[in-house]
Amino acid sequence: MDLGRRYNAAETFIDSHRGVREDSIAIRCQGASVTYGELAANVDRAGNALRALGIDMEQRVVIHCVDSPAFVYAFFGAIKIGAIPVPTNTLLVPHDLRYILEDSRAVAVVVSAALLPKVLEIRKDLPRLKHVLVAGTLPPDGVVSFDDALRAADDELDPADTTPDDACFWLYSSGTTGFPKGAVHLQHDMLVCAETYGARVLGSTEQDRHFTVSPLFHAYGLGNGVFFPFHVGASSVLKPERSTPDLVYDLITKERPTILFTAPTFYAALLAYPEEHFTYDLSSLRFAVSAGEALPKPLFDAWKERFGTEILDGIGSTEMLHIFISNQPGSARGGTSGRVVPGYKAKIVDDDGRELPAGESGNLWVSGDSACAYYWNKHEKTKATIRGEWLVTGDTYHLDPDGCFTYEGRSDDMLKVSGQWVSPAEVEAALMGHAAVLEAAVVGAKDKDELVKPKAYVILKNDRAGDDALADELKAFVKGRITPYKYPRWIVFTNELPKNAAGKIQRYKLRELG
Repeated sequence: MDLGRRYNAAETFIDSHRGVREDSIAIRCQGASVTYGELAANVDRAGNALRALGIDMEQRVVIHCVDSPAFVYAFFGAIKIGAIPVPTNTLLVPHDLRYILEDSRAVAVVVSAALLPKVLEIRKDLPRLKHVLVAGTLPPDGVVSFDDALRAADDELDPADTTPDDACFWLYSSGTTGFPKGAVHLQHDMLVCAETYGARVLGSTEQDRHFTVSPLFHAYGLGNGVFFPFHVGASSVLKPERSTPDLVYDLITKERPTILFTAPTFYAALLAYPEEHFTYDLSSLRFAVSAGEALPKPLFDAWKERFGTEILDGIGSTEMLHIFISNQPGSARGGTSGRVVPGYKAKIVDDDGRELPAGESGNLWVSGDSACAYYWNKHEKTKATIRGEWLVTGDTYHLDPDGCFTYEGRSDDMLKVSGQWVSPAEVEAALMGHAAVLEAAVVGAKDKDELVKPKAYVILKNDRAGDDALADELKAFVKGRITPYKYPRWIVFTNELPKNAAGKIQRYKLRELG
């Protein structure tokens, strides 16, 4: 794409709708709506409000918000003044949120009211954090009302003098050590995804309504609920509430979305909903989309049989911003990730980087212009992941004779749980913080729906006996120390763990136990 010397992403996704579809609905949320005219005005107000606080180009603004219009205003408001929004997982415990605020050197955070106590708890440890803006409540002393700041700000703002290759926003991706990595995305990256996957797979138009169950802080949700619909003038259905099958089915019935986006774990929950007396209406859906973890073929088949629509499974990543291999509408093949999205390249290579023929298992590498530029302050990790134009995904795949890519597992020990990364080392460290635990090893195991969840093998201290009560206690203990979705679903008490000569735990032997 030739975007010229000067380009700001807010021009494409926000400003382009001015005078074109001012009265068209951009966001539907909790029974209220935001038009494209209101969206543009509030993005400009947000940018002016941040600038009035002294926030300048390239300074980081963490967005710790539930899915809501406020998230969108803060995200594009920061981009429009050349600042760097950093969306963060709303489930983070204070310790993990503090790490991201410290690592990013954020000068401000925009936070939803329900999440404000976490920020206040750690604020004293963050000398660089100058401003806390809260959306949706009257703030305590020392905190700025984001809503009042918007009302007081001007609703017109010229975009900053950024270039297509300027930093635009960061997204944090977990690592094998448990420390997240800040993937630096550029001004043109969202547009690349919108003109490849958005146009060539989804085929979205202004008549569509996108409904993402996967949250906006996630790269997958950010595309589904923000930049794909805003690229073409479609509507986005947002929900700040915790996802439940009843809530999601009810919103599909009432809001009539044309595309549903979520992860395999939630499709399993939707399919587990009893068919007897089922009164919800899913007839508005053209198809559904899955990513975040591999979609088992039984879930694909069950969904199609029950609702008559395909689930388009695909693979994307935080580093690539969105999906780069996908099934296509009308030709989806269950149990595979589909084919390379037009605009991207992919290959399967051995450990020395040599390309392998179809049918052989190897490491998946991908190339495309939406790739992040680098990891913030992680030089060695950047070199290990980015090899020239190619990005090492860390996934093991094989290429079928018909050109479909099939997932086989991770090249490292990382787990994808409910569409989000889990580091076994982080869960092990949390378990070993319990007074009864001597050693722990965590691997992935499949549940009844063939979805991967953490399973822990635990050695106890002082010959203590393990039982169901202690297993439940350990699960609750882990939930209280790290982000709750990472807790082990199963705990197996054992007397020893398999190790190599150097004393390193051999997780592959535990995986073989099933």
